Amino acid sequence: MSVFEGIVYHSYVIDRSTPCRPRLEVEALVREGDVDSGPLLVSLAEYVALAGGPEVVAACIAHLREKGRIVDHMGAPYLAFPTWTPIELERR
Repeated sequence: MSVFEGIVYHSYVIDRSTPCRPRLEVEALVREGDVDSGPLLVSLAEYVALAGGPEVVAACIAHLREKGRIVDHMGAPYLAFPTWTPIELERR
């Protein structure tokens, strides 16, 4: 997994049992500016693929949009993860 300027790249699924309640666990080396500018974002396309495809998440999309979890970033839809807890931040 990579995080750059709040965008999550190269993520993978640990548990597909709750596609409508996605949870993001981050274990990544982060630098100043990578995670301090707001929620972490996963592209909606990546979320759909990781959660099992369009037929699995079709019912989830409207619910996530109503909760404000789907946001626009540079013209593309992203799933926002507004609350996260750093376990350990190590600067190198």
